[in-house]
Amino acid sequence: MIDVTVENFEAEVVAASMNVPVLVDFWAPWCGPCKSLGPVLEKLETDYAGRFKLVKIDSDQEQQIAGMFGIRSIPTCVLLMNGQPVDGFMGALPEGQVRAFLDKHIPSAEAIEAEIEEEQALQALSAGDTGAALEKLQHAVVTDPGNDDARFDYVKLLLQLGRDDDAKVAFAPVIAKAAGSARMGALKAWMDAIDFIASGAYGEGAGAEFDAKIAANKRDFDTRFARARWHLAHQRFTDAMDELLEILMRDKAWNDEAARKTYVHILELIEPPKVKVADGQIPPSDPVVATYRRRLSSVVLS
Repeated sequence: MIDVTVENFEAEVVAASMNVPVLVDFWAPWCGPCKSLGPVLEKLETDYAGRFKLVKIDSDQEQQIAGMFGIRSIPTCVLLMNGQPVDGFMGALPEGQVRAFLDKHIPSAEAIEAEIEEEQALQALSAGDTGAALEKLQHAVVTDPGNDDARFDYVKLLLQLGRDDDAKVAFAPVIAKAAGSARMGALKAWMDAIDFIASGAYGEGAGAEFDAKIAANKRDFDTRFARARWHLAHQRFTDAMDELLEILMRDKAWNDEAARKTYVHILELIEPPKVKVADGQIPPSDPVVATYRRRLSSVVLS
């Protein structure tokens, strides 16, 4: 717990909230309810083990800050994240209610651990250590099943390694999200393509069959779409998008825009993981992704 004044407000509250949520307790020495709330807040700061920072501001001594927050009664607590107030409460709430308030905004210890594991996994992946990356992503998903970013990266890596059955098991808990999530929808499109090829309709040597059918009829969109899914199943992503563009150039609306939707799914799959970089640096954009985004825009908007 830190006592904050005008002199250290910027550093201890605004700047600090860019890294960790900061709970500001406005109080005064004469306030009875403040004296009962204070120990509760201090206990919770200890219990949450660094997941939020508690600061106290004497509203009598620091009227400028109190006025800035529009404090009308005390105790009043305001939670800041990323430099901005996001929520607050008034009165000496019991510990359970304060916990509920905090839990709405502060990630659980498991979620923080999973985020760290995910970041380490992406670092390992960028260094070419696939085994370490897979292990850390699996641990991140087990630790925090609600971390969809970690699950996406985990399922994607399993598919890249050809572990299709394991990928399906890992994807099953979130399959219902596929309809409303671009990333989960992309994974489902990839697995559907794998199942489509596994059904026996087209083997690895199906290229000649596709070529013959399309040579006979360039508007054979069913065959073109099948060839795109064939490429997708075998991780030939740019070949798949090239085929989908051939459909889009001839009929953008074919089959309820199946070509455009699948193309967008593939863009999600080839987007490089967002690995954190040094402060002030912007991760370089992937030239392949940028090129294929432009090609899609050019065709769809033409």
